[in-house]
Amino acid sequence: MDLTKTALGIELGSTRIKAVLIDERCVPIASGDHEWENRLSDGIWTYTMEDIHSGIRDCYAKLKADVQAKFGVELTTVGAIGVSGMMHGYLPFDKDGRQLAEFRTWRNTITGQAAEELTELFQFNIPQRWSIAHLYQAILNGEEHVKDIAFLTTLAGYIHWQLTGEKVMGVGEASGMFPIDSATCDFDEGMVQKFNEKTGMDLRAILPRVLCAGERGGVLTDAGVRFLDPSRTLLSGIPVAPCEGDAGTGMAATNAVRVRTGNVSAGTSDFAMVVVDKPLGVHREIDMVTTPDGAPVAMVHCNNCTSDINAWVNLFSEFAESMGFPMDKGELFVKLFQAALHGDPDCGGLLSYNYFSGEGVTDLDGGRPLFVRKPDAHFTLANFMRTHLLSALSTLKIGMDILTQTEHVQIDKLCGHGGFFKTPEVGQRMLSAAVDAPVTVMETAGEGGPYGMALLASYMLRKGTDESLADYLDNRVFADAKTSTLMAYKADVDGFDAFLTQYKNALSVERTAVEVL
Repeated sequence: MDLTKTALGIELGSTRIKAVLIDERCVPIASGDHEWENRLSDGIWTYTMEDIHSGIRDCYAKLKADVQAKFGVELTTVGAIGVSGMMHGYLPFDKDGRQLAEFRTWRNTITGQAAEELTELFQFNIPQRWSIAHLYQAILNGEEHVKDIAFLTTLAGYIHWQLTGEKVMGVGEASGMFPIDSATCDFDEGMVQKFNEKTGMDLRAILPRVLCAGERGGVLTDAGVRFLDPSRTLLSGIPVAPCEGDAGTGMAATNAVRVRTGNVSAGTSDFAMVVVDKPLGVHREIDMVTTPDGAPVAMVHCNNCTSDINAWVNLFSEFAESMGFPMDKGELFVKLFQAALHGDPDCGGLLSYNYFSGEGVTDLDGGRPLFVRKPDAHFTLANFMRTHLLSALSTLKIGMDILTQTEHVQIDKLCGHGGFFKTPEVGQRMLSAAVDAPVTVMETAGEGGPYGMALLASYMLRKGTDESLADYLDNRVFADAKTSTLMAYKADVDGFDAFLTQYKNALSVERTAVEVL
């Protein structure tokens, strides 16, 4: 195997860090992963630097072992590397590179005042999880560290900085820090000036430089090798693509970077991305971000998706083990997901809220996972699982209805990817019922973000003169891709609508739970 023709994508997701190595045909050939979990510390959802450093090293070490086991060679180099991560959040550093505050992840809903004031100032929706909202909230709070900030970045931006020494990031990731002007593929200068005038800061001085897909984001340095591979068998000098966010890598992984295409990423959080061809109104439920090459994208982002499902599967796993029949967790997921297909379309009177944390779409600053049922409900395993799958998509559907029904955005193709779609047909049918449209899933759907990041690294390495990212993906990556497209039955669509009506009507139950528990 010619290692110089491979491309490596590493993504730091919410519950897993995963590395995917692809060959020159853009086919995944090796992988490694590391499971981790955020923690609630002093009211802040965070990961420690030790979590970050040890996690990415363990993930890379497992990738190396997989390459050795499959091909009998040591992973000493690759053609290109790209790193992505969960978008948004807050990582400030001083002029000497010292971290000034705990990493505040996308999951936090502690910036309500800042988000509201900035949305009014810019006339552009600024969600609570965006980096600029965290920065402005820290200013409003009078936090001491703000005066010492010399560099503000995201998780992906931090890793890229450690690998290359470069304070840069891809435009898709940057669009989750601060609004982007797609015409310049850079932060919106008018809004930058408004922020500077309001705060007295020089925002450009502390934000990373923005790059578009296909540009080089630097090379792997000796320090970067030590950071990623303490054994130091990996060689320095490898080209590194601009880091991206999980939204951008999801678009690349599902070939959804052209206008009127879209994708839904469903894992710990879920979000829909639709590339638009017209300006949209300002909606609190709709974020405007970009593709990795800078095109405007309408994003419906929900903080909560599969965490509650995972917790219930763990409970069933404990039960099986206690009964003397331990089951492989992957097999258990498949069995329980498949059971949902046999449930009543409206879940038979069962209801759940999957809110481990606050949810901006439904105006909740905190979350309490909640399951309730009527006394006469049809309480079966099938309905129980279907309830949790529909609950995982309900806030997404609320936002998508605004996009399609209020803004009349046209979607020619919608792809699903992420763990929610690993079990064939189930997640795909539930999403189709939610959006009342066909949903396509690719064979590589389970690879998700790290695969998308590897594709962006490959694009940087191999793109032809004037070859767009969309053309590269169409012609070189997905021309012969194996896909399945599924449309939900009308009963499924009607059942989801009935479930959502009950879900909205009973939201006060969740609000009360947040207040009293």
